[in-house]
Amino acid sequence: MKNIDDLRNELITIFEQLKAKEISHADAKELNNSAGKIINSVKVELVYAGLCKVVPNITFLNTPKVKAEKINVERK
Repeated sequence: MKNIDDLRNELITIFEQLKAKEISHADAKELNNSAGKIINSVKVELVYAGLCKVVPNITFLNTPKVKAEKINVERK
């Protein structure tokens, strides 16, 4: 998994497998827990960048969609 889009697709797959009873509840829970930890680590980076008043370059959030639609962010 290289970026947030990949993580989202993995979570969708886990959800579908859980609904189809192809994966145990315990395994789905652990995978979702790990995904939450990944997302929280990105949140920490975003908060830190905000406190330092810099625009972060977080590879995990850089997807083809984001790169194509770069937005100018004005910092105070």
